[in-house]
Amino acid sequence: MNHSDKIKQAFEAAKEQYAAIGVDVETAMDQLDKFPVSLHCWQADDVGGFETPDSSLSGGGIQATGNYPGKATNIREHRMDLEMAMALIPGKQRLNLHAIYGDFQGERVDRNQIELRHFQSWIDWAKDQGIGMDFNCSVFSHPKASDDLTLSHKNKEIRDFWIEHTKRCRAIGAEMGKQLGSPSIHNIWIQDGSKDLPVDRYTHRTILKDSLDEIFAEKYSNEHLKDAIESKLFGIGLEAMTVGNSEFYLGYAVANQTLICLDSGHFHPTEQVGDKISSALLFVPEILLHVTRPIRWDSDHVVTLNDDTVLIAQEIVRCNALDRVHMGLDFFDASINRIGAYVVGTRAAQQAMLFALLEPRELLLKYEEGGQFFERLAMLELLKTKPFGAIWDYYCLKHEVPVAQDFITDIQQYEKEVLSKRV
Repeated sequence: MNHSDKIKQAFEAAKEQYAAIGVDVETAMDQLDKFPVSLHCWQADDVGGFETPDSSLSGGGIQATGNYPGKATNIREHRMDLEMAMALIPGKQRLNLHAIYGDFQGERVDRNQIELRHFQSWIDWAKDQGIGMDFNCSVFSHPKASDDLTLSHKNKEIRDFWIEHTKRCRAIGAEMGKQLGSPSIHNIWIQDGSKDLPVDRYTHRTILKDSLDEIFAEKYSNEHLKDAIESKLFGIGLEAMTVGNSEFYLGYAVANQTLICLDSGHFHPTEQVGDKISSALLFVPEILLHVTRPIRWDSDHVVTLNDDTVLIAQEIVRCNALDRVHMGLDFFDASINRIGAYVVGTRAAQQAMLFALLEPRELLLKYEEGGQFFERLAMLELLKTKPFGAIWDYYCLKHEVPVAQDFITDIQQYEKEVLSKRV
C-alpha cells in the first residue's frame, strides 16, 4: 500500500468515527474550501515595502524581531515567496496588501499621490493566481507620522495628507475588488497615540471621527469594496493612550455599519477575541479578523493551533457566520524562515476552522439546552482525541499539497536553492 492509499484508508476510518456522532466530514471540507484565509504580504519582508530601496518599518509599536537570511527585497522575490507558500497551503487563499507595497518602478511616490497604476501589476498577478485581494492604507513609517499622530492630528495639513492617502487607498481597493470579481476589504489601522499621559484625549478622538466621516463620504458598491476599522489597546511608545481604542472603533462601526476588525493581539492578554465575535455580529454587518499569536501583548508570533485560535474558529462556526466573518493573518516573525512562517501559520488557521467544522453542533446544542452539562463537557473533551489529523491529511492530499511534515523538506529545499542566494 502506497502513502496516498494509507492516507485514504485512515481518512475512511476517521470519517466513520465522525459519522457516528452525526458529523458529515465531506460537508465540513466543502465549507472550509469556501472560507479563504487572507495572507498578509508583510510577513515576506518584515513590513518593509517597496517605496524606497531601503524601506523599513517604524512607528506605532510595529516591530519585527530577528534577521533570518533570505528576506524578499523586491516585488519579484516577494511574489516568488508568496507563490511558494501558497503552493504548500491547501485551497485557494487571498492576498492582503499594504499600500507601501506598490509597484513604484523606482519612482518616488508620496502616499497622498498613489494611484491604481501603482497596483495594477499586483491585480494582474492575483488574477493569474486565481485569488482575491484585500488592501490597507499605510499610515505609519513616514515623516508625517513621526510624532505618532495622523488622522487625529490637530495640524490640518498633516491630517489632510493622511485623509487623501486613505481615500486613494479605498478607491484602489474598490478597483481591486471589481477587477478580481471578489470584494476587497480595505482596513484602516492607524498608530495614533501618546507615550505619556495626555490631557486632551477627547479632541483627538473627535478629530479622528471627523476624518473617518470625510474618508467614508465616497460610497462604493459592496460587491467591490468593504470597509473595516481596527482598534488597538496600545503600541510600544504609545502606552498611555491610543486614539483608536476598542470603544471608539466599535462605536463608530455600529453607528456607520462598517466592518470591525478584531486583531487577536490588540487586546489585554486575558481577553479572548473569540468571545467578542458573537457580540459584535449582533451590531455590525460583518467582521474582519486579524489572527496572530500574542505571547506578550502584540508580539505577533506565528499562528499555532492553540486554544485561542480554536475558540475563534468555533465561534465563527457556532454563530453560523462563515459568510459574515473574514479571516486574515497578521504576524511578522523575522527570526525564522519566512515562507515556513506563512505555511505553518496559515495551515494552523485552516486546521482550527476544520476542527470547528467537525463539531457535532446539533448534539452539543441538544445537551446544552437540556441542561446536560456533563454530557456537553464529555463530548467536547472526546472531540480532542478524535482522528482529526487523518481528516486534515486527506484534505491536503485532496488539494495536492504536501501532507503532514512533507512541506518542511520543500521549504528547506527552497531555502537552499533560492533564499540562501539572496544578498
